[in-house]
Amino acid sequence: MRDIRNIAVIAHVDHGKTTLVDELLKQSGTFDERDELDERMMDSNDIERERGITILAKNTAIDYKETRINIIDTPGHADFGGEVERVLKMVDSVLLLVDAQEGVMPQTKFVVKKALQLGHRPIVVVNKIDKDAAQPDKVVDEVFDLFDVLGADEYQLEFPVIYAAAKNGYAKLELEDENKDMIPLFDMILREVPPPSGSDDDGLQLQIFTLGHDSFIGKIGIARIFNGTIKLNETVLLVKADGEQLKGRVSKLIGFKGLEKLDIKEAGHGDIVAVAGFETIDVGDSLCDINNPMPLDPMHIEEPTISVTFAVNNSPLSGTEGKFVTSNKLQERLASEMTTNIAMSYEPKGDSAFEVNGRGELQITILAENMRREGFEFSISRPEVITKEVDGIKMEPFEHLVCDIPDEFSGQVIETLGKRKAVMSNMTPTGSGQTRVEFEIPARGLIGYRNEFLTDTKGDGVMNHSFLEFRAYSGVVISRKNGALVSMEQGEAVAYSIFNLQDRGDMFINPQDKVYGGMIVGEHSRENDLDVNPIKAKQQSNVRSSGADEAIKLVPPRVMNLELALEWIEEDELVEITPKTIRIRKKELNASLRKREAKKAKAK
Repeated sequence: MRDIRNIAVIAHVDHGKTTLVDELLKQSGTFDERDELDERMMDSNDIERERGITILAKNTAIDYKETRINIIDTPGHADFGGEVERVLKMVDSVLLLVDAQEGVMPQTKFVVKKALQLGHRPIVVVNKIDKDAAQPDKVVDEVFDLFDVLGADEYQLEFPVIYAAAKNGYAKLELEDENKDMIPLFDMILREVPPPSGSDDDGLQLQIFTLGHDSFIGKIGIARIFNGTIKLNETVLLVKADGEQLKGRVSKLIGFKGLEKLDIKEAGHGDIVAVAGFETIDVGDSLCDINNPMPLDPMHIEEPTISVTFAVNNSPLSGTEGKFVTSNKLQERLASEMTTNIAMSYEPKGDSAFEVNGRGELQITILAENMRREGFEFSISRPEVITKEVDGIKMEPFEHLVCDIPDEFSGQVIETLGKRKAVMSNMTPTGSGQTRVEFEIPARGLIGYRNEFLTDTKGDGVMNHSFLEFRAYSGVVISRKNGALVSMEQGEAVAYSIFNLQDRGDMFINPQDKVYGGMIVGEHSRENDLDVNPIKAKQQSNVRSSGADEAIKLVPPRVMNLELALEWIEEDELVEITPKTIRIRKKELNASLRKREAKKAKAK
């Protein structure tokens, strides 16, 4: 049996996980000289490449000194924490990447806590030591303090440390060492990561930790073998989380090497493989020896904290830009998403609408972005937090929020967050004119805040948050201050009209954009909504024709992408999403009905 090491790479978002895995792949000799290599090879889908973030945990394998090293690259964003949690159960140790300048961040704490609870002793990789403001020694002290606070035992506190600049392709044991290659990190992995426990001679114990889908072979479970061996075409027992048992045949067995997937005939304990042939397979299920089934404990999966409503687009422009517009198609697509994405769920909600629950706004907007690229047309409501009742008390999710802010803006940020029910828990100057402020805030208070935060800090602030716990409901949270500019007419927007509306607020539309009654065309400079006419052209007079116009100067409109639009809208508004356009609209398009509803609400 060959020697195996299983590790996961964990870190806060943008601390260099995927870049490090790329370098390990390149320097391990896994690729031929002929292979064309991209940057961030592990980020496989378009959205991951565009945004520079990892969304799905992905595994690869490299061979070094006759040892197979299985590496799992994990997401760093808090919305995908459930993905990280599952992966940590499949490995024997972790590489904890920490930015040599930014130090320990909220998501670092989340993933470290999970790793320590599972008994892993992380290898700490202080990355980006080539940065001008890097403080590697201070970062190592921060990591030690974090481990101590999270209850690490003595063995875990004596963690190995290595310094790296993954982008430049080197790692070293001491800061004074020469900048050469990644060999010191490879050797440390072989030395510090324990080989997998278990034996090939025991009965089969295999557990699924993530799912894939192939249009030819159906559902694929990516899993680790804890004991025994598994063979192609072998009959095994699938044990579900609820105890249900089903016999099935392994129709396909897939191994990993580099970026390739290889068909294999057999795999043994410690291996990470993909298995097909079981249409009802789910994350946390076990495949066991049919004669002596010993299933593994099912996995705890973090519950969703946010819900939105996906509905069929019913605006006057519906069906003009999308390929899939019916509720049947919408339901099919959501159902197929839930087969592989277990951190999300959905249920039908009245006429042609579906309530989708997830871990955060980013997770939901990425699903929506994927759907619009596939040709779907639909609308989404404002995100709402999921509350629950415990002993008769209404509970809501709270987040741990960390803001790195230039000193001169810290007062403004603290004041704004105070109105959103945030409680400051820590404030430390980080040097170079920056302050790190930590808060505990209801998840509701963060909806729609990112844009305001960037405005308050003139784009220089950085905010990160991770789920803390459910706490007692904290009352009304302040939301958007400004009203909307709502179109009264349907047609094409005209430059002359937009020019005259600019004094009333920020516009979201360009000349010749299609608009309709009830569509929001801008943000009002005051608190109330205002009905406007963006299609009114200049009238001809007996002195001058309507075409002869003085040069008008239009302020560029505010570009509302999917995230910004979802953050901006209020409860009575929707985001209309098509493959070509993102529009914001009122739920009730009829102006007189809206006014009647507003009067009723005031009377209450």
